[in-house]
Amino acid sequence: MRGRWCYLYRAIGRDGHLVDTMLSEHRDMAAAQAFFRSAKAATGVTPDQVTTDGHGSYPRAIRSTLGRHVVHRTSAYKNNRLEQDHRGVKGRIRCMRGFKSFASAERFCRSHDELRGFLRLRARHNQYVSSSRRRLLQLRRANCVLVILQAA
Repeated sequence: MRGRWCYLYRAIGRDGHLVDTMLSEHRDMAAAQAFFRSAKAATGVTPDQVTTDGHGSYPRAIRSTLGRHVVHRTSAYKNNRLEQDHRGVKGRIRCMRGFKSFASAERFCRSHDELRGFLRLRARHNQYVSSSRRRLLQLRRANCVLVILQAA
């Protein structure tokens, strides 16, 4: 964003569905705690384990926000599902050549993930959906999104 780094915090559940998204100008203890509080509030439950990229602020943020019983994993292989899910946002931002304001970047990241999850037709990877069923689902969901956008 205007040549400065920003950090996109994202949480997905075991089933691969998006839990929460937060954009931050800083990657520190306060930002990590705010994100973990937000994700916990969104689901209403405390996770058994959390997988991150191993940044130094995460272990303390997890212990203070989620509790000492939560297992913190830092394996690059176990974090791959989140990184692959992150590709959709990255690909869209690159074509737009970034953002000029933090507010517009935050609004885009949150709405892009929610809309993408809503329009996704398959509940799990390699799930078969017939073309007629796919067409019907896509039309219903697209009409629903249009109605919501017109009301806003």
